[in-house]
Amino acid sequence: MPLLKNNQFVNDEWTKVSDTDALPEGAKIIVTSTRLIQDWDLLAKYTGLLGVSLANNERAEILTPYLSQLSLIVLSFPAYTDGRAYSQAKDLRLDGYRGELRAEGNLLLDQFQFMHQVGFDSFEVNERFALQQWQAASKQMSLAYQRGLYRTSGEREVWSQRHQGFAPWEEQPHAG
Repeated sequence: MPLLKNNQFVNDEWTKVSDTDALPEGAKIIVTSTRLIQDWDLLAKYTGLLGVSLANNERAEILTPYLSQLSLIVLSFPAYTDGRAYSQAKDLRLDGYRGELRAEGNLLLDQFQFMHQVGFDSFEVNERFALQQWQAASKQMSLAYQRGLYRTSGEREVWSQRHQGFAPWEEQPHAG
């Protein structure tokens, strides 16, 4: 599948390694969360870059002890109606993770901007949509209702835009 990063299709330099495969020397590897936890003593000494794939039914907190060692976390959207990866991404960013967050699975153009707002920065997309459509989707919304953790350049909040030039609301005493 094509990898979308910084609004361009790029080559994916990461290799997915199963729970039973030998670790390739010095490569960029993605392991499952199960293998990460079970083989941590070995993986902590790994000479290449380490990434992990977190199933969408797992809690993001299980990665907290390993965040400083992870260069990539892959979160899954198995169906366009399953948004648990949004919560996982938000939790990881709030927990201090600053590495690459990748979305994979059933990704749609109209959800692209929301993924950016919670911190996703790379996307395994299918070939159903052309690069130009993904690039256009990244610029569709310039206003957001929620304050995002990671705002795209130029994005503003609706509240701030509507109240430009006004002083903050101050409570008025009730007439009595």
